Amino acid sequence: MTTIHSPVPAPDQNQATQCVNQPQWATRALLLWQHRRVLSRLTAISLLVSLGISFAIPKQYKSSTSIMPPEQQGSGAMLLAALSHAGGLGALGGLAGGLLGGHTSAELFIDLLHSGSVSGHLIDRFNLQRVYGQKYRIDTAKRLARRTKITEDKKSGVITIEVEDTDRVRARDLTQGYLDELNNLVLRTNTSSAHRERVFVEQRLHKVQADLEKAQLELSEFSSKNSTIDIKEQTRAMVDAGARVQAELMIEQSGLESLRQIYGDGNVRVRETDARIASLKGELARMTGSSAPLAAGLQDVTATDPGDSDKKGELYPPLRQLPRLAVPYADLYRNVRVQETLYELLTQQYEMARIEEAKDIPAVSVIDAPGIAEKKSFPPRLLLSLLLTFLSFALASSVILFRSHWSTVHISDPRKALAAEVVPVLRRRILSIFAIKRGVA
Repeated sequence: MTTIHSPVPAPDQNQATQCVNQPQWATRALLLWQHRRVLSRLTAISLLVSLGISFAIPKQYKSSTSIMPPEQQGSGAMLLAALSHAGGLGALGGLAGGLLGGHTSAELFIDLLHSGSVSGHLIDRFNLQRVYGQKYRIDTAKRLARRTKITEDKKSGVITIEVEDTDRVRARDLTQGYLDELNNLVLRTNTSSAHRERVFVEQRLHKVQADLEKAQLELSEFSSKNSTIDIKEQTRAMVDAGARVQAELMIEQSGLESLRQIYGDGNVRVRETDARIASLKGELARMTGSSAPLAAGLQDVTATDPGDSDKKGELYPPLRQLPRLAVPYADLYRNVRVQETLYELLTQQYEMARIEEAKDIPAVSVIDAPGIAEKKSFPPRLLLSLLLTFLSFALASSVILFRSHWSTVHISDPRKALAAEVVPVLRRRILSIFAIKRGVA
């Protein structure tokens, strides 16, 4: 009986078959295990380097604040917006809702916070060009923008401002600076109707005040030159005084006639009475004055006669000149009263306009005031060190696997031929660039 023996495969063939049948991950894991010492050394070095890098990065502190912008939509705008959402106005309602409610105050405030005016004032206020080490303001503004985060909650409309800085106090001050500059910018750019009314009333008030001062000065100069204080009262007083003087004159004249008949013209009492009568006539003449027209420029009527020095310096104007003085005095007095009335009315309107303007100014309501951060916000040193170490390990493993795969590629492969042509050229170019830089240095 013949025994047939099956051929036994050679050991090399079995190993090759097993290697072919093994999964790719097992082959790569075996290759990495064979280079475990190199990988462990590289990983340890990477861990130390990553720890040094993470601790070399300066600490960043974050300060934040939350503000609630005012709602500027009126009742009409809210009604149209509601109708547009409900479909009551169709396309027109949608257009009205878009025009009236499409740009909310929160979006407006965010645009103002991102404006160049706010960043420029902050750069000057905190000297950020020196702090950030930037030569140009535009680069400083870009760096400030990268360190600033402004977000809006779409549901509540609350705006959150977050600022990061290496100094925790400066981070808080920058956050507060955004609030201050926003308030100042809102005040400067306020174009409401109440603001325009307040500005107009303020200008008119200054003009009326100047006119009132001018009218009062003209009235005072006229009254000082012509001794006019109150024409009506002065006329009544002058008439009463003239009547008394005239009555005394008539009494003295009747007494003089009787004295002459009794004592004659040479008697002392007759001469005394005659002198008193002359004095009363002169006083009455001064009180009645002349009916001549007023001098040009409303000069002092008590000095119209240059030769009569006694008429100068009278306390009251002559009685016959009072009607002529009444007209210009009334005009000046009426002008003063008109200006005073205008000034009082405009003062009241100015105060009311200021109150309305204060109501219309969109004041920023601060929910959370910026505070000093208690701990750093960046960098997470442990996480950063682990991440850099893992990346180094992954890069070293990729290099080992790539070299192993590249060694299996046949020399006639086009990829290897291309690499043989390109790599020397790139190496020469890089070496020449380094040589040029060294020569320049």
